[in-house]
Amino acid sequence: MSFLKELFAFMKARKKFWLVPILLVMALLGVLIVLAQGSAIAPFIYTLF
Repeated sequence: MSFLKELFAFMKARKKFWLVPILLVMALLGVLIVLAQGSAIAPFIYTLF
């Protein structure tokens, strides 16, 4: 959790708010890949890529 606190403090101090959408998309893709590995919807998700 300290990594996230430091990351948000860095973005606040350096005015790097444009990084937020990039990080959110990367996190959502990571969650999608993790959830799709052992599920029945995996073939449908792999066709998207």
